[in-house]
Amino acid sequence: MAVNDHGSPTDAELAASVTIGIGDFNTILQKAAENAGAASLSEGGLMTGLAVINSVGSSKDAGDEDGLAQADSNVVAVLVDADGRIVDCKIDGVQAKIPFSKEGKLLVGTDTMFRTKQELKEEYGMKKASGIGREWNEQADALAAYVTGKTLDEIRGIAVTEDGHAGDAELASSVTMSVGGWLETVEKAVANAKPMGAKAGDKLGLGIETNMSKSADAGDEDGLAQAYSMYTAATFGPDGRITSCILDGSQSNVNFDKAGKITTDLAVAPQTKNELKEAYGMKKASGIGLEWYQQAENYAQYALGKTPAELSGLAVNDHGSPTDAELAASVTIGIGDFNTILQKAAENAG
Repeated sequence: MAVNDHGSPTDAELAASVTIGIGDFNTILQKAAENAGAASLSEGGLMTGLAVINSVGSSKDAGDEDGLAQADSNVVAVLVDADGRIVDCKIDGVQAKIPFSKEGKLLVGTDTMFRTKQELKEEYGMKKASGIGREWNEQADALAAYVTGKTLDEIRGIAVTEDGHAGDAELASSVTMSVGGWLETVEKAVANAKPMGAKAGDKLGLGIETNMSKSADAGDEDGLAQAYSMYTAATFGPDGRITSCILDGSQSNVNFDKAGKITTDLAVAPQTKNELKEAYGMKKASGIGLEWYQQAENYAQYALGKTPAELSGLAVNDHGSPTDAELAASVTIGIGDFNTILQKAAENAG
């Protein structure tokens, strides 16, 4: 909310009734929101959190060289205890690069899939330039280990240089990549964490799948380079059954014309579907009056107590939607991608 130099609101309607500074009010309201979930935890219970921060800011027009639509996604999953301390943390990212020509033609097939940085491992190619002989995934794991055991306030207190690198000597010895954006994503994941059924001893997994199947060449209309990602933070009990689950997705779109010029505002960060809520616009077409985020929540709830293999065995129609009458009453979107990322989360849980 906009404020003046004295911290008072500038909104005319609010300023008519409030002229005192509102910064401290906002701070304590944020703290109250962060503490609300912890207060409702049962003994031994943990809160599950997921955060995604997207950017298309590194995209560029076609010219002497081919154009590039680049979607970068920072993704963090956390487990948080009743004291607000991180018990476990998973960090991953996607860098989806979609080249296009100065004639507005895509230069890769729409069946292209993008692996995450954790999946790429050595192929990502950061080790040599890191200065410490560590690949991206190794540095991400080191950062996740560093924030584990810390509270939100302690994470906010981690020293970061002006260029976004670790200012703490201990952290800098194992992480030389920029950490500013990653710490922001960790903070967001902790702030998002809620009691969902996870408990001490459960294993946390993070699953991501990214395609560009809806991308298209420019023609009468602008072309589209779309990195379509699905995300889950899920926890698993000793028997491999899901104990908590968050499902989300994002469409990072970059439009370009027949001359290879980008027509999208690259400064606007693509929001996830859970963040968009009603603005995503699926409710009317859903057939059941539910928006995408509501259906994702319903499927996440349905997944509790089941294994990814059991979910993958569910019957679906030609559109990939469930045919079970009870489930179809609350979920009409395709569930295939949900099942894929839950399987991935199970495989890397630990």
